[in-house]
Amino acid sequence: MTRPVLVLLVILSCGLFFTRGYADDYQLKPRKIAQDTYVLEGVDEDFSFLNGGNILNIGFIVTSQGVLVIDTGPSLLYGEQLRKVIGEVTSNKILRVYNTHLHPDHFLGNQAFAQVPIVALAGTITGMRQQADMFTDNMYRLVGHWMVGTNPLLPAEQINPGTVEIGGHRLSLIELQGHTQADLVIFDHTTGVLFAGDLVFHNRAPTTPHADLKKWIESLDKLEGLAIKTLVPGHGAVADGTGPLLQTRSYLLWLDSTLREQANSGKDMVEVLKVKIPSEFATLAVLPNEYYRSVSHLYGKLERQALQPVTPLDR
Repeated sequence: MTRPVLVLLVILSCGLFFTRGYADDYQLKPRKIAQDTYVLEGVDEDFSFLNGGNILNIGFIVTSQGVLVIDTGPSLLYGEQLRKVIGEVTSNKILRVYNTHLHPDHFLGNQAFAQVPIVALAGTITGMRQQADMFTDNMYRLVGHWMVGTNPLLPAEQINPGTVEIGGHRLSLIELQGHTQADLVIFDHTTGVLFAGDLVFHNRAPTTPHADLKKWIESLDKLEGLAIKTLVPGHGAVADGTGPLLQTRSYLLWLDSTLREQANSGKDMVEVLKVKIPSEFATLAVLPNEYYRSVSHLYGKLERQALQPVTPLDR
């Protein structure tokens, strides 16, 4: 199905929302969390026609040289409204946009920043080239009319990990992986703020469509050594200290060990879906849906690894 046809179907299917008076307004409200540093927090929900895909956290830093934007949201409309609220906070020009990884809710607002350098890790750009059109079409299906006019605009510039000084802020650009094949984390030594992207979730079950749990856990171990004062997860509330990081790692360790144990025991996927989730995780937002999705994403590979070749008996 071509995107123009998809857009038309989405608009028609969303007529109910228009007639009930739902406004195309994400109601973005930046919150200052440290010196020069702001976050816009999304809701702890799945994508829907009601929330328009506003389920993630976006950050920006107002430096003396210009504004650094960390991710741009799920749609052109979100990106436009993000630019507007940044303009209400500061008259400084937007210096650069960082895309932390390839998932569509983090980069489909790029169109609104078309005249600004948009940068990402090499692995992120490669993944976007392969999957951006599919991601975009799926977002039209998931959130409907909020997506109208949205087309993927990929980062034009590859960045390398390292430490940079920008407008009075010393930033470490850290390349990790596990949530996806390339996960950018930004640590501001000046304020102690860590923008963890989707390597960290807070009071919300992690998403795993491109996950390597072993590498993800290793990445979290590396982040724990930073002098973190304030942690901005990809999804969920901003927090002081490393609590969200520890919570995410604990859940991933349980998920990894549980799925491996079930696979080694020969359990089928239906049986794995019935596994009881420990009480410490039961209150995480979007459970059990994310657990079910994780089983579908990860269990087949673990089953194949658990199967041992059978050697015929000698006659």
